[in-house]
Amino acid sequence: MEPRDVVAAILDDTIALHAKVRAMDLTPVVRAADAIRAAVAAGGKLLVFGNGGSAADAQHLAAELLGRFERDRAGLPALALTTDASVMTSVANDYGFERVFARQVEGLGRAGDVALAISTSGASKNVLAAVETAKARGLVTIALTGRDGGPIGRAADIHVNVPDGSTARVQEVHTTLIHAICKLVEREAK
Repeated sequence: MEPRDVVAAILDDTIALHAKVRAMDLTPVVRAADAIRAAVAAGGKLLVFGNGGSAADAQHLAAELLGRFERDRAGLPALALTTDASVMTSVANDYGFERVFARQVEGLGRAGDVALAISTSGASKNVLAAVETAKARGLVTIALTGRDGGPIGRAADIHVNVPDGSTARVQEVHTTLIHAICKLVEREAK
């Protein structure tokens, strides 16, 4: 394949997956935004986490809400649990990598907060441990997943799934869905 054909094929694949998700029931996306909006309105916060590219997506989501998405408004309490290297490495060293997010949910999460897990596989053990910890502590749990959603999707209160096996294509749609969630949350923020 010529380089231009490779680029065109990638665009075709991501457009097709966006269209597939567009044709699905979008209620979980709306429910996710509603849960975040309700938590923030009640004085709660959003804790968001994932590994690798999903860690970057977690930071992206937190930045859009804490900073601004499309308009000026008060900052919204959103925290990516992927950003503090000292916390991540100390917890991994003392408790194992499977606890890096769960331990932070234990220390930072309160009943009524929202924990949003991002996993393209739906199977990351450390992400699942954090979802389970969040549920036990009374947080609303949201999973943004790929493939069939795996155990993370099944464990969450609200499951937003992008049903595809390509990590790259799933991440592209995740970015679009994150922007949709931000738009819905910001729409009613002061």
